[in-house]
This record gives sequence, C-alpha cells and structure tokens, in this order.
Amino acid sequence: MITFSQDIEFIEQNRECSYFIGSEISDMKYRLLHNCTKMQYLDMLQKGWRRFGRMHFVPICETCNKCTSMRIVVDKFQFSKSQKRVLNKHKNTKIFIQPPSVSYEHIELYNKYHAYMSDKKDWPYNEIDVSEYIRSYVDGKNSGFAKELLYFIDEKLVGVALVDVLDEGISSIYCYYDHDYEEYSIGQFSILFQIKIAKEMNIPYVYLGYWIENHYSMGYKEKYRPFEILKNRPNDTEEAIWEIYEK
Repeated sequence: MITFSQDIEFIEQNRECSYFIGSEISDMKYRLLHNCTKMQYLDMLQKGWRRFGRMHFVPICETCNKCTSMRIVVDKFQFSKSQKRVLNKHKNTKIFIQPPSVSYEHIELYNKYHAYMSDKKDWPYNEIDVSEYIRSYVDGKNSGFAKELLYFIDEKLVGVALVDVLDEGISSIYCYYDHDYEEYSIGQFSILFQIKIAKEMNIPYVYLGYWIENHYSMGYKEKYRPFEILKNRPNDTEEAIWEIYEK
C-alpha cells in the first residue's frame, strides 16, 4: 500500500462510471488533503466536491453532466404527513452523534448492507475490512466537522450515517443500515433527521451529493424538495451558481 504524507491532486480519466456501469466512462479529479480547514472544505462543497476520509473528489467528465450536485433548502422544507410518520416510527430510536469511529458492529452492518444491495440493485460487492473502512470513513475525524450518527433499536446498531456539519451546511456523505428493520425506513429517516438538525441549528442547506434524475439508485433524492442544483462546474477561482430546481 502506498501512503502519502503530503497533499496531492490528480485526475483519473476513462474510469468505469460508478453510476452507469458498463455503459459510461467518467473522469474524476481528486485531492488528498491531510488537514482540510472548514473554510477550504466549505468552498469545495459549494463547488460540487465530495469527501471520503481525506480524499476529496469531483466529476469533470467532458461528455456527460448527468451527475448534478444538489442541496435541500432547509428553511423552506416542510415535512409531509408520510415523512412525519417515518420520524414518529423512531421516537424510541437511540441516536448518538460523535466523531467517526469503527467497531466490529460497523463492519458487520456495512457488509450486510452491501450484500443486500448487491442482490437487490446489482451493486458490485466487495467486503470492506477495518483498514479500508478507516481510510474511507474515519480518517479526517479530527477536522472538527466530521460526525457519525449511530442509530440503535432495541440496543442493536441498525444504521450509521456519516456527515459533515458546518454552520453553512450539512453534507450527507454516506448511510448504511440493516434491511431487517425495513419497516423503520432507516435511510429515509436519516435524511429527515439531518434536515431536522439543520432546522434546529439554523443551518441553511443539507447537501445530498450527486443526484441523477430517474436513476435507480440516485433518483430518490428528488422527493426532498425544495432543492437547489449546481448549474456550473466551477474551478477554484469561479463562483458556484446554484438555482432552485423546477421540473
């Protein structure tokens, strides 16, 4: 394994697209940042960058722009009756908010979730080990904004959400959960709970990452309206242009 002690930036071209496997190729720009400040991170977040561990990335595909950065407008978001019912299902769910961590329960749940999604949605399946989990989800925890939300039902860990919390926005990085508790709609609850936190803390946006209209895995994000989409792909010196999405 190669490790780097300094920040680096590189581009990966002609890689298989993670969202259109077998039919599309993509180009990605990466930045490995060992000490990313809140101001630096916010600027990148507003320009469409995402983060896993210390690795930040953004699509720069020349022939495709289907991946659209989106963010929920928190002060205008109203919980629907069905969403309130989902929230109410979790009135006895224990929730812990803390810096990202790893345990046997994390790894077991993560692999169980991905095995299920491999069967249901034909996701490629590779078991994650502790070192890879740390690299993807725990590294960078000392940034001051990296958090994990742990969901417990009947004293059992049933869901984990990785998020970044800034005064100007919550970035929803990743969520995995136990489909044995399907009646609790844990994935949906996690997003609604993050919106609830944002409302209570007067945080204006919840960033849900990349949205692809009508996509079998990404299209669900459209139901969290109103939301804004990033209209351009700005470089470091350009201003990000966000607009309310209207179908």
